[in-house]
Amino acid sequence: MATRGAKVERNSVSEQPHELKYEAKKEGTSAKNVEAAKKSTGSNQRKTVEKRLASKK
Repeated sequence: MATRGAKVERNSVSEQPHELKYEAKKEGTSAKNVEAAKKSTGSNQRKTVEKRLASKK
């Protein structure tokens, strides 16, 4: 059974502007902060990025 990668997509934050805006709105911050959190953690995993953003609040 072939999958389209839906589970993989849910677990990561891509570089696409709409993904950054969604995560920023969800976390109550800006898209630039989300991008900075991704760079500082070296990961695009949603849990890691959210954890980093939460520690900055």
